[in-house]
Amino acid sequence: MDAAEFRRRGKEMVDFVADYLENIEHRRVYPDVEPGYLRSMIPSEAPLEPESYEDVLKDVDRVIMPGITHWQSPHFHAYFPSASSYPALLADMLCGGLGCIGFTWAASPACTELETVMLDWLGKMLQLPEDFLAGTKGQGGGVIQGTASEATLMALLAARCKAVKCVHESDPQRSEADIISKLIAYTSEEFCATLGTTPSCAFDKITELGPLCNAENIWMHIDAAYAGSSFICPEFRPLLDGVEFADSFNFNPHKWLLVNFDCSAMWVKKRTDLIGAFKLDPVYLKYDNQESGLVTDYRHWGIPLGRRFRSLKLWFVFRMYGQSGLQAYIRKHVELAKVFETMVKKDKRFEICAEVVLGLVCFRLKGSDELNEALLKEMTHLGRIHLVPCKLRGRFVLRFAVCGRTTELRHVQEAWTHITELQHAASREFHTMW
Repeated sequence: MDAAEFRRRGKEMVDFVADYLENIEHRRVYPDVEPGYLRSMIPSEAPLEPESYEDVLKDVDRVIMPGITHWQSPHFHAYFPSASSYPALLADMLCGGLGCIGFTWAASPACTELETVMLDWLGKMLQLPEDFLAGTKGQGGGVIQGTASEATLMALLAARCKAVKCVHESDPQRSEADIISKLIAYTSEEFCATLGTTPSCAFDKITELGPLCNAENIWMHIDAAYAGSSFICPEFRPLLDGVEFADSFNFNPHKWLLVNFDCSAMWVKKRTDLIGAFKLDPVYLKYDNQESGLVTDYRHWGIPLGRRFRSLKLWFVFRMYGQSGLQAYIRKHVELAKVFETMVKKDKRFEICAEVVLGLVCFRLKGSDELNEALLKEMTHLGRIHLVPCKLRGRFVLRFAVCGRTTELRHVQEAWTHITELQHAASREFHTMW
């Protein structure tokens, strides 16, 4: 494929993606395939000779689309949102075209510097304490990780490194292995301090937990993977109160801030704590100005050595939506969740199982777990809407999350109508079985 064909095919692909997203609500949201379906549809080995682009694209429809769960569909209500927007998609295209591998400032200065500035922009949108911002003189700063799981692991490893260093300074004779063997990590069922848990979007009391951690010199990491996006809205910012006690904080713009995967934002109060755990400085990565104090080398901030130019997505989205546009998007999803909650409450056959704070509603049919499992099974089998369950206080509960960028009131109403219709079928099937 030469440049001329790339221009033509690139425009066709933009049309393909735009058509897909514009018509996505007409597709079955959950695929009707069995495990292993794809292997029999393609050859067992890669082709020896080149194939045409037309044939490849035909197989996207024939092979790939039947096995896609349509996360961007307004009928997708499972897990949490997987954010996407046209500005973010265009930024990702530019990222791929530039092909930067930003392990050092010198490897692409813009790649590094834009990430530093964008994490400061985002931190200010969240009203994070100054300690977490890099600015030009700050001791903290932000970094884009791949996922919240990566950020949590980074915090854990940085905390371990800091604890080992602290103990070793007071007792130089002790070996690192001995110190590590005595370290303890305090966790809940969610692992770390959490704002917006996955099962029910519950919130830990950070204002109570934080001072305790500070008094005992315990590193506190806060995970707000889903809920963190909402903190850009003044009415939801109090949910982040207590972050001033944390050593590190993380949330995923790729969940609910219209920035497509992967883009997980992490901040630390003292970047030297993070860098100290992962410093890697071989000769081939050294460059002029390295010690100027004005540059950041993100290879010290995460597990991968290389990194993509992911801050472009933040830059494009922040500029083309503005803070007001992003706030309106968050508020709309919360309002739609409240509408769904109201409909559930009006039906005496159902019950709400957790406080609805943001865009997630946890509900169930009054009755046994088996009855609710039958309802979800029928829902999944038909594939018109997609939900997933959780366990709350030992009970099987259904989760309804407002996820899609294009989700409107009618989609929420259609989902509820579908659920109530299926309730009759599920009840009949359950009672027949028993």
